[in-house]
Parts: sequence; C-alpha cells; structure tokens
Amino acid sequence: MTTLVGAGPSAAPLPRARRRLLGVSVLAVALIAAVTLSLLVGANPLSVDALLDTLAGNGTPEAAYVLYDLRIPRTSVGLAAGAALGIAGALIQAFTRNPLADPGILGVNAGAALAVAIGVAWLGLRDASAFVWLAFLGALIVTVAVYLVGSAGRGAADPLRLTLAGVALGAVLSGITTGLTLTDPEAFDTLRSWNAGSLLASGLDGLFAVLPFLGIGVVIALAVTGGLNALGLGEDVARAQGANVALLRTGVIVAVTLLAGTATALAGPIAFVGLMVPHVIRWTFGVDQRLIVPLSAVLAPVVVLLSDVVGRVIIAPAEVPVGVVAALVGAPVLIVLARRRKASSL
Repeated sequence: MTTLVGAGPSAAPLPRARRRLLGVSVLAVALIAAVTLSLLVGANPLSVDALLDTLAGNGTPEAAYVLYDLRIPRTSVGLAAGAALGIAGALIQAFTRNPLADPGILGVNAGAALAVAIGVAWLGLRDASAFVWLAFLGALIVTVAVYLVGSAGRGAADPLRLTLAGVALGAVLSGITTGLTLTDPEAFDTLRSWNAGSLLASGLDGLFAVLPFLGIGVVIALAVTGGLNALGLGEDVARAQGANVALLRTGVIVAVTLLAGTATALAGPIAFVGLMVPHVIRWTFGVDQRLIVPLSAVLAPVVVLLSDVVGRVIIAPAEVPVGVVAALVGAPVLIVLARRRKASSL
C-alpha cells in the first residue's frame, strides 16, 4: 500500500516536470547551436578550430576580423532582436486574447518605418546608426498615439479598441511611408534593405544604445506575466483575484513598445517571429504565461539566427535578408495556426 500511495497523485506531476525540463534543455541546446552556426557560417566560413583559436587570441587576422567585426555584432543583434520579438509577441497575444496578434499590431513597425523614411527623405540621413534612434522614437510616438486614440471617449482603453486603433494608424502611416519612398528614389534605395529586415545595419553601437530600453522592457514583461494569467480568465475574474487591470494594461503596452521598438530599431520590421514563437511554446509547455514569456525569449532568437544563417547560404555569395527568410518560414506556420482547432487556446 505504501508503494501505491507514493505512486499516486503526489507523483503525477513528475512526468510533466520532466517534459518541461526536457523542453527547456532542447531550447538551450538549440540556442547554443544557432549562435555557433551564426558565428561559423557566411561568405567567409570559419571552422570550429578557427573559431576556438580566434576566441583564444591565436587566430589569423582575417579570422579575427570576420569574427569580431562581422559575426559577433551580427549574432548579438540577432539575439537581442529575437528575444525582444518573442517576448513582445507573447505579451500582445495574451493581452488582446488574440492568437494571431503580433508586435506590429499596435503600429510599432509602421511608426518606426515612417520615422526612418522621414529621416532619410527630409533630413538626408544615410548613416544606419541614426536609424536606430529614429525607429525607436517613431515606435514610441505612434504607440502613445494609439493609446490616446484607443482610450478616447467613454470608458478606459480595452484590447479591442487598442487593436483597432493600432491597425488603423498603422495602415495610414504605412501609406505615408510608401508615398515618401516613391517620391524620393534615393530614400527608397536606402530603406529597401532596412525594410526587409537585416542584422547588419546597427552593429554593437546601435545595440548598446538601445540595450537599456530592452532591459527595462524585459523587466516589465516578467513583472506582468502572473497578472496575464488572471487576465486571460476575464477582467472581472482578474479583479476578483486582486489584479490591477489598468496597471496590467499599461505595463503590457509599455513593455511591448520598448521591446518591439528595440527590435525594429535594430533589425527593421521582421514579421512572423513574434506571431509563431509563442504558439510553439504554448503547444509544448502549456498556457502559463510565466513560462511562455521567458521561453519565447529563448526560442525567438533561435528562429532569427537560423533564418539569418539560411539567408547567408541560400544564394551565396549574395544574401537574403533575415526578414524575408522569416516570412517564408512564418507563412506556412500561419496557415497551420489558422487550421488548428486549438489555435485560440490562450
């Protein structure tokens, strides 16, 4: 009888815990593999021995240039942008209770693109490092505008009104951006690569410039995850459980703005990553936002880095921008999501 009791309900959670531990281990290994491939693969490939020798300070000058000047900055930007997109996607899906929402739903990408277009067309900016601040500023301004529009009239802003305001403003701003680029061919050429999504433009200087905003966004995101579990049951239930719904809304909006704005500023508008990654985590680990949000920050960089690696080799020696490869991967995933009966389980 003692054995039967010990193997009863108290032991039941162990298989789930083991599955979660296995899943986290797989994610960690995948991230290490993606970083390694990003450092090794490219127009000037490095062997594992050359990589280790260069990291130890014994590599050739050419290998040191490729690794420290090209690959490490590119990989670092991919890690930061991917993590930001993954967390932002998980937050916005939980907040709007919309499984097909992505970070651009609040107009973040459109605002960033318009700010960069204005800087190129009207201010004559051509330095990619200046794009980071313009994109980040545009994302912040547009998100504030979306919140003001969504909260106008009676009642507080709710996810549906914010979503509609974000989609509407995003469409208007995208049209203005297209008009600016079409009337200025030089601006069009400058923005073409950035709009496709690239890990090359900003470098470590751009990353260090926005890293504080990324850190603040991550902290806020982790702070609201517990409340998002209650909010997923409905606002009345969340209030009954002691959650401050207004504070949760504000925290999510601020976090998504900082994270999506950072990612867009660093790498341009990369689609589908923030959409599909939270679903994969949800299918694997369940609907607890305290797991979905941090684990999305691990899987999303894997997707971004592997997309970048594929883009380097698919038409070598030329490259396909990471945003294009991510879209090619994300479109079939979106079709699968639309066909799954449980796609709406948040």
